[in-house]
Amino acid sequence: MKKTLLSACAAISMIALAGCDTPAENANEAAAENLDDAADATRDQAEATADAMEDKADAMDTTTDGVDSAAENKMEADAQAVREQGEAKADAMEDKADAKD
Repeated sequence: MKKTLLSACAAISMIALAGCDTPAENANEAAAENLDDAADATRDQAEATADAMEDKADAMDTTTDGVDSAAENKMEADAQAVREQGEAKADAMEDKADAKD
């Protein structure tokens, strides 16, 4: 009975220790979290920049005829490009973070 109890305690201890991360694993997880946070900030910044560009484009069109000017269309296309570039950069950062996990 004591042997069984001792074996059970040893097995539980080994399982508990297996769940502990090494300092290197903790550092990798922290680095991955930092990359994820940076990716979110990059995405948010690109969105804010693109939104500001679109607001400026809307202000260019002072008529309500439903037709956008060439300058307004270009500004909106540029805003979309900023948004897409920010998204691509953030995705790459997240991929790098996933590789660290």
